[in-house]
Amino acid sequence: MTSANVDGQPRKPAIAPAPGTDQLTAKDWIGVLSTLLGAFMAVLDIQITNASLNDITGALSATIDEGSWISTGYLVAEVVVIPLTGWLSQVFSVRRYLLVNAILFLLFSIACAWATNLPMMILLRAGQGFTGGVLIPMAFTVILTTLPPAKQPIGLALFAITATFAPSIGPTIGGWLTDNYGWEYIFYLNIVPGLLLIAGVWYAIPAKPMQLGLFNRGDWGGIATMAIGLASLEFFLEEGNRKDWFGSVEIQRAAIVAAITLPLFVWIQFTRKQPLLNLRLLGQRNFGLSVFVNLATGLGLYGSIFILPLFLAQIQGYNAMTIGQTIMWAGIPQLFLIPFVPRLMQRFDLRLLIAVGLTLFGVSCFMNSALTHNTGLEQLRWSQIVRAMGQPLIITPLSSVATAGIAPKQVGSASALFNVSRNLGGSIGIAALGTLLSVRERFHSNRLVEAISLSNPITRDRLDQLTQLFISKVGDPVIAQNQAYAFLDRLVRREANVMAYNDCFFFMGCALFAGALFALFFKKVKPSGGAAVH
Repeated sequence: MTSANVDGQPRKPAIAPAPGTDQLTAKDWIGVLSTLLGAFMAVLDIQITNASLNDITGALSATIDEGSWISTGYLVAEVVVIPLTGWLSQVFSVRRYLLVNAILFLLFSIACAWATNLPMMILLRAGQGFTGGVLIPMAFTVILTTLPPAKQPIGLALFAITATFAPSIGPTIGGWLTDNYGWEYIFYLNIVPGLLLIAGVWYAIPAKPMQLGLFNRGDWGGIATMAIGLASLEFFLEEGNRKDWFGSVEIQRAAIVAAITLPLFVWIQFTRKQPLLNLRLLGQRNFGLSVFVNLATGLGLYGSIFILPLFLAQIQGYNAMTIGQTIMWAGIPQLFLIPFVPRLMQRFDLRLLIAVGLTLFGVSCFMNSALTHNTGLEQLRWSQIVRAMGQPLIITPLSSVATAGIAPKQVGSASALFNVSRNLGGSIGIAALGTLLSVRERFHSNRLVEAISLSNPITRDRLDQLTQLFISKVGDPVIAQNQAYAFLDRLVRREANVMAYNDCFFFMGCALFAGALFALFFKKVKPSGGAAVH
């Protein structure tokens, strides 16, 4: 793979591009499938702890607020390492780099199950994210550099399973394992696929010599500013709403650091002869638009998985297992739909498929923007199925459009930018949704309080009915009246929260519809990633 070599000078790729034929050996497919298994594990582990956070924080004697760092630590490390992957895989060779990180990812996973306190868990999760983040872009790169153009849609369809199916099924698996065996088993889950990943890479990925001399020409300024900038941005996005945004000194400092280092990183990339990432790729119409559409996809993908479990836990009181069973309907159908995507790509314009996929995803969000306090699994099933129909039509065609015309020596930069954009879209979406949920809940609460003031005769009648009801239970009129007021207060808060959740789903639907609109402006391309044939 020549992913990080963006100086414009031709250089021998670390994985030779596949010939322009459809002839592939079983060994080639084992290599591709092994790296896809690694990407699936890495994406799955982003969300798998969410449904079990109560159990994990309880075992570690931490609060839910503190426990949020169990996910944040993973995400920060993952976002930082993805842009480094192309260059480091060239330095150490693809096979060696994958093997080392797969082994470390497996060890960190097992160690997470043995964590005895929160700082230890956060540190181990960061290690898991830093090594797991390598597996996502490397799978994308191996597909483009191993498979010939005619087979790349199949490989990209399989990659779509890691990008959309894994987040959808993560809470289900996490909830089931926690309820039946204990939270430790969400980390032990990685043992068998981790061993298969290591064996597959060892057997199928060709060995290449290391190029340690590239360290001397490394873009260390770019690496430092990128790492600091992205880590600060991720912290700002993940913790901002929880810490009251700019009311927190920590958030202010993170914003300042990101505002300084990220523009500096961009300047370094455009002025250095051998930059870490070729940001000029963003100037290519299809690739630049694909990154924007991928941001919207990440916002909807991770945002919906963030906001729906919150609604089910807060309003319906569902446990981890029941939440997982609800979200499962957005995951399982994808396994039956994704195999048909390569055929659809041969028959229909890729731009149309992407637009239809995003539109269906958006429609599913709009279907969820009319929630009530009675909405549960039965009512949510159809919106989840519509979402499952849309998501497979997005990632595979979008990946094909993004990589069309990308030269082999630019594959790593393209892979890093494309994959990190989806993660950043998810972080931006979660931050925006968390803030929107708080702001709109206060808005709706104030409006409802105005509508049910004591000057309203309907309100007085309802309070009298409630008071009489509670008198029949407790006998004391004063206590009964206080209970009536408390009941009405809970009712107002519940309905305000439900309306705020509706606003969040409406926001996601609008973002996805905007992505569908932008998808129509892609240049028409054939259904294959062009990286392997240039």
